[in-house]
Amino acid sequence: MSVLDRLPVTSATTMRRLAIANLVAQVGIMVTGVTVRVTGSGLGCPGWPECFPGSMVPVSNADVAPLHQWVEFGNRLLTFVIVIVAGLVLLAALGTRPRRRRLTLLAAVMPAGIVAQAVIGGITVLTDLAWGGVALHFMVSAGLVWLSAALVLATGEGDGPPRPLVPRAIRGLVGVSSGVLAALLVAGTLVTAAGPHAGDAETPRLGLGVEAMAQLHAELLFGYLGLLVGLGFALHAVAAPTALVRRFRVLVVVVLAQGALGGIQYAIGVPEVLVVLHVLGAGLVTAAASTLWSATVERSGAPVGTRDAEPALAAP
Repeated sequence: MSVLDRLPVTSATTMRRLAIANLVAQVGIMVTGVTVRVTGSGLGCPGWPECFPGSMVPVSNADVAPLHQWVEFGNRLLTFVIVIVAGLVLLAALGTRPRRRRLTLLAAVMPAGIVAQAVIGGITVLTDLAWGGVALHFMVSAGLVWLSAALVLATGEGDGPPRPLVPRAIRGLVGVSSGVLAALLVAGTLVTAAGPHAGDAETPRLGLGVEAMAQLHAELLFGYLGLLVGLGFALHAVAAPTALVRRFRVLVVVVLAQGALGGIQYAIGVPEVLVVLHVLGAGLVTAAASTLWSATVERSGAPVGTRDAEPALAAP
């Protein structure tokens, strides 16, 4: 018997709860990350991995305000929480019976992605918050949110081959809309790179102008909304499964709310609180779009953890 086979058997409920906790944590780190930026605390800990030379924690420093130090340090501490959650998710996936290859792969991406984020974050700090590093940091977070939402759904799926629930053309339309969403998120990072919230007052900004970047962002949003309108009619025409339609409706509501919030924040001068809420909305839109994509197929097989977990739970 291998070491992995000696792991405690994971129940379906435990696996799902850990996957949801991981998704919440991944969205949460996006929110704390933007909080660091809008408070101007991006260089509150100017070193990496140390906060200051010779100290892992904030210290009295005449050049860096205590608030900036603790905001940035708090964001770094949350990374350790996410590492713990991701580790538990991976162990739980390895403990499912029968073990699911797709579930395990999605779970394994979580700690690997956090390590990648730590490296990108360190480089971003050491390059004085260069906008390219900040943008990459955000996009990797968005990718981890997408995969985390897929992981939540995978906890209730089997490991059989995917069976399409809608015609290929509709799944292709969902794929195209997902690609446009990715472009929309990239454009959002360019708005940030040109905007006032750099994370530090001395950080150079993208020289293309915030108005031009905001216009690009808005045009991609309208394109994305147009694709969603077409997708809505297509789902109705083929009498798509109820679960898929429900996830589509959730996505539409979140996108409309996010678009309205973005317009308001731009019109009134990009206040810090609305910037934070807009990044939260970006995480929610990404998660909702991921669940929509996953819902276009189903995978056969026994629910995770049922075959071996039930006897174990029944044992005295």
